[in-house]
Amino acid sequence: MQQPPRRPGRQKGDKPNPIDVHVGSRVRLRRNMLGLSQEKLGEAIGLTFQQVQKYERGANRIGASRLHDLSRVLDVPVSFFFDDMDPVRAPAIPGGFAEPPGEAFDADPLRKRETIELVSAYYRIEDQAVRRRLFELAKALAASGPRAPEK
Repeated sequence: MQQPPRRPGRQKGDKPNPIDVHVGSRVRLRRNMLGLSQEKLGEAIGLTFQQVQKYERGANRIGASRLHDLSRVLDVPVSFFFDDMDPVRAPAIPGGFAEPPGEAFDADPLRKRETIELVSAYYRIEDQAVRRRLFELAKALAASGPRAPEK
């Protein structure tokens, strides 16, 4: 008997698809915002923390049903995981269908440790009025002068 041909997949050593990396980074961002460990998130959706790690790195692709589970547990719409990736509103990428370089995803401020720590600290402020005033202060400071160069 002849076996059906295998579907071409990612070879060991191939880099993850940038979209999988982006979706994984959004999972990590929301998990950190909620103060959940990888282990707790894994328990909530029936996975090990190692599998959650692979999802967050983009090493493993997240299927539709798993994405639905994640959106429920993390209390966000499925579209949250694709924010900033809207192909209708996104500018055209030079090079047609070629994937953007990996550096573009490394420069994403949502993946920076500083952003994650800032958001986490913000949500630990229990008084909603204080949180709102801090939010307004941050917006006012950002609008009040020239942008400082990023490190």
